[in-house]
Amino acid sequence: MRDGDLLLVMCAAGSRENAAAIAQSLVERRLAACVQMMPIESWYRWDGAVRHAPEWMLHGKTVRGRYAALCEATTELHDYDVPEILAVPIADAAPAYAEWVRQSVGWED
Repeated sequence: MRDGDLLLVMCAAGSRENAAAIAQSLVERRLAACVQMMPIESWYRWDGAVRHAPEWMLHGKTVRGRYAALCEATTELHDYDVPEILAVPIADAAPAYAEWVRQSVGWED
């Protein structure tokens, strides 16, 4: 995999305000070309108990070479002790969109 390969990065946040602050910062810092935000419900185990909570899911588009910095920035801004930050390789994308993502994050292969 090359550093310029596209990734979809997912992260859940506990409030709309925190999710929006993360999204804004990632795009401003050119760590993500675009971040989408949507309300979700989550069930999870924390401190030995099963919990249920409303959350906000972020989907960011970036490149592998920006992932470490994106993780660092997200962790710094996130309200959770252990934020969910998952990256999924994008197997294929429209060439013009892929180029837009790379240009938006300032990445040249």
